[in-house]
Amino acid sequence: MLPAERRRRILEVLDREGTARVTDLADELNVSEMTVRRDLEALQDDEALHKVHGGAVARHSRGEEPRSAAKATRETAEKRAIGACAAHLVDDGMTVAISAGTTTLEVARLLRDRDSLTVVTNSIAIFSELTDPDATVRRSRPTVVLTGGTRTPSDALVGPVADAALASFRVDLTLLGVHGLDIDAGLTTPNMAEAATNRRLVEIGRTLVVVADHTKVGEVGAHVIVGLDRADTLVVDDGLSDTARIVLDRHIRDVRIAPVAR
Repeated sequence: MLPAERRRRILEVLDREGTARVTDLADELNVSEMTVRRDLEALQDDEALHKVHGGAVARHSRGEEPRSAAKATRETAEKRAIGACAAHLVDDGMTVAISAGTTTLEVARLLRDRDSLTVVTNSIAIFSELTDPDATVRRSRPTVVLTGGTRTPSDALVGPVADAALASFRVDLTLLGVHGLDIDAGLTTPNMAEAATNRRLVEIGRTLVVVADHTKVGEVGAHVIVGLDRADTLVVDDGLSDTARIVLDRHIRDVRIAPVAR
């Protein structure tokens, strides 16, 4: 098993159980305890968990924001499936706002050859993906505008500069990634400035499409972006439970389930 797969499995255990012992993880992954300890150290360096004596605990503080590198190792197949589904919602000729995030990055990867699009983003990774001059030569690419602003651990550009740049746009569709999605709390993030900038991204869009894998459902960050009923469409993977689907259908008019290749 590759290190990335082991570490994804460790994070899944922590998401499910909240804590994990080194001995139990070694048995489950069929590796040595030393290998597990190295994986835990790497995940702690990425701020994906907290190491404790004999194991690890989940990093679920509402005010803590995981680094982009840590989030990129989680639910990768789910995010690709969501990206493929959400990309179909973007019509040629649209002006689209895309928030920072590892799931929105998967959508952007499927838009990079569509030269009729204009993309406005506060994501360094998405801007690089859509404009990289060293990428394989393409016949076409979107027009891309990067907002500027102050960088967060999730590689979003936020704050007054980003907000002022976004205020000058009106877009057909906003693609928004979130830290948490909850019936009562709405769409949330751990970062106050990012919540404000994401709110501006929502305000400038005629239609709001939220992209979130199933682990985000029921998660609550410290800062509210907007209420759940503001979303026109939610694209989520097929790991969503039937019960959660029924509840979400009452609040969001269009819930789309992306099938994950397994």
